Amino acid sequence: MGSGVAGQEVFVTTRVDAARKGQVAALYDLGVAYSVGDHGVDVDLIEAHKWFNLAALRGDRRAQIDRAEIAGEMSAAEIAAAQRSARDWMRQAA
Repeated sequence: MGSGVAGQEVFVTTRVDAARKGQVAALYDLGVAYSVGDHGVDVDLIEAHKWFNLAALRGDRRAQIDRAEIAGEMSAAEIAAAQRSARDWMRQAA
């Protein structure tokens, strides 16, 4: 895909567009990218939790597992922020 900011923008844009079209795998891909710092995206557990949560809500079992795993590394405030962000995304995507 590319590296740096341009690669990050392309990855995030294409995966978010796919997620808006109902592709659950795109939600999961974003969760993975933010949880490990892949595709030029910095590690951000709040963003990772958000995307895993959205994928899990749509039935992705891997996302349920990965969300639980990273939640163990997060504070209650960080988890709450991720959940708010997921709710906001669902409202905007609707």
